[in-house]
Amino acid sequence: MTDLPRKAITRTAKLAALPLGFAGRATWGLGKRIGGRPAEMVAREVQQRTAEQMFKVLGELKGGAMKLGQAMSVFESALPEEIARPYRAALTKLQEAAPPMPSRTVHTALEERLGPDWPELFQEFDDKPAAAASIGQVHRAVWHDGRVVAVKVQYPGAGEALLSDLNQLSRFARVLGPLVPGLDVKPLIAELRERVAEELDYELEAASQRAHAEEYAQDTEIVVPEVVHQSDQILITEWMEGIPLSEVIADGTQEQRDRAGQLLARFLFSGASRTGLLHADPHPGNFRLLTGDVPDGPPERWKLGVLDFGSVNRLPEGLPEPIGIALRMALQGDAMGVYELMRGEGFVKPTIEMDPDDLLDFLLPMLEPAQVDAFVFDRQWLRSQAARVADRHSPVYELGNQLNLPPAYLLIHRVTLSTIGVLCQLGATVRLRDELEAWVPGFAEGLEPEDGVEEGAEAKAEEGAGTGEGSEAEVDAGTEEATEAGEAAGTGEAAKAEEGAGTREAAAEAAQGAEEKSKAAETSA
Repeated sequence: MTDLPRKAITRTAKLAALPLGFAGRATWGLGKRIGGRPAEMVAREVQQRTAEQMFKVLGELKGGAMKLGQAMSVFESALPEEIARPYRAALTKLQEAAPPMPSRTVHTALEERLGPDWPELFQEFDDKPAAAASIGQVHRAVWHDGRVVAVKVQYPGAGEALLSDLNQLSRFARVLGPLVPGLDVKPLIAELRERVAEELDYELEAASQRAHAEEYAQDTEIVVPEVVHQSDQILITEWMEGIPLSEVIADGTQEQRDRAGQLLARFLFSGASRTGLLHADPHPGNFRLLTGDVPDGPPERWKLGVLDFGSVNRLPEGLPEPIGIALRMALQGDAMGVYELMRGEGFVKPTIEMDPDDLLDFLLPMLEPAQVDAFVFDRQWLRSQAARVADRHSPVYELGNQLNLPPAYLLIHRVTLSTIGVLCQLGATVRLRDELEAWVPGFAEGLEPEDGVEEGAEAKAEEGAGTGEGSEAEVDAGTEEATEAGEAAGTGEAAKAEEGAGTREAAAEAAQGAEEKSKAAETSA
């Protein structure tokens, strides 16, 4: 690859190759089956070839195409393993790496933004990128004052490419569905399109990172690198060493998993309260476990490093209080209270009638992590929740489809689900209720879960507590499983009750109407 493909006709042709290629491979697979090869073996080969082409096309195009690939890798984690596995290795490569820009393009961008004497600003500059993402890539360098820094350079033409890709991909959304079965692509594209301008604005990103760095400067558990310099399409921040969260997922000890999981949950819920901003890109590539001078413990001294503030949700009052109130009332068994609050917030439309007790029964299994002192997050639990609400023959499925996801909660909903998914990838034991009580308005007041509810959840926690061997075995089960490490997990159903939201299908319905509600969505963002 020599440069970011910019011509719309070129990009469109490459994107069109995805569904066409899928159809071609399906035909090839049919021929192989007719020729006598086992159907299961042929299906695996078709899926693997599809995943490889997806990574190649989306990774090379970068822009909106690659951003969609990253988002799809976040949402596939709750799918049955036999469906998810063929795509995971290819999709998760998009989280921390992509084909790089050539050095000449990087140097030209630095000269245009920092001036012809830009090399004098650095004592050292590594032309090989340390990381590459959808709209820019990062280089390690040494600033003129001796500080080691990360230099993020935006791809030339990234803005134009981003919008073009997302517009084209929205046309292909229905055909792209089979690439990651179970994921509704169209509403995901709609949300990405709404946030394009913010992610391209490095000045806005620098302001968000400065706000976090200032707030967490004296924190003993969360570390945010300071901004060193910012100009149009160039962002320079302090360099951060540490163990990528993806490596903790792949090979970390249980102590590392638990500590990283607790701190990740703490950052998710404390950020909005402390800064008025919600970090909206919680995939493993954006986090580091900092063990410092105590790599072998004690874990209480390990910290969580946080990167990339290009996507944030502005919540000046912190997380909405109705989230905490709804969670508290659900745990207290107040079915009517939950129903009335969700109707008032727009989760239940005025034209819909449902039994409050049925609604509570729908929500409570998803609230297990908040019912106990410590909860073991694992993939099996995540998938069981997804399967429960996705069963088309179940009353739960029908009820979920009647719920709505208001625009003001859309991004909060996705961030929370993605974070919970990462916790399940870690197989971490997390005291989630402590974080909810500390940071979510309305949750802690008078909270006394029903004994029966807590006892059932406690039994689940005890069953998986200790070594967390179920999830750890799943993560470490061979080379192919190890590639799952970079996965930024999430599921459209597993934790809807965290925001009082509906099923993924309800979220899709709300997002598909985003164009009609764009003003409301922009206000909420």
